[in-house]
Amino acid sequence: MSLYAATKKSNEMMAHSYSHLYDLPTTGLRFFTVYGPWGRPDMALFLFTDAILNNREIKVFNNGEMSRDFTYIDDIVDGIYKALISPPKRRQLEKLSTDSSSAPYEIYNIGNNSPVPLMNFIKAIENATGKEAKKNFLPLQPGDVVSTHADCTKIIQNLHYSPSTSLQTGVDQLVQWYKQHYKK
Repeated sequence: MSLYAATKKSNEMMAHSYSHLYDLPTTGLRFFTVYGPWGRPDMALFLFTDAILNNREIKVFNNGEMSRDFTYIDDIVDGIYKALISPPKRRQLEKLSTDSSSAPYEIYNIGNNSPVPLMNFIKAIENATGKEAKKNFLPLQPGDVVSTHADCTKIIQNLHYSPSTSLQTGVDQLVQWYKQHYKK
């Protein structure tokens, strides 16, 4: 387990403890590779878009053999809203398995529910910018993972979450925003 994953897990455990001890309805949300306008400038889509539009090379780790569950910001906001208006309730003890808790607590994955190969992601940026990326293929970075996949089964069933933004649509919107915001 990476240090990043350990901090996330410890946060969830503390939240569950508060929920259990103080009967505090608590929902943990796990976001998967969020992208879109006004996103973090250290994320791949922003870095790749900036480099491609400025004719610089992009670093493609694990020689491009990676996949991520890229999730457009509008779909994240939809998941947050659905979780916000449906707080968890205390569970009845007789309906629980022995490893469950009666605390009003839930954890939901908010993602696109469909990992995308990194090279397809880069191709979507190339399509949106009209430029071919200069790729520098590198080995996997220490501590990184080859693939992420948001299992959204629980949020789909409980809250009727349904991500609707296609990768190309989301990338197109981010690139359009980037060009306007950075005057490229």
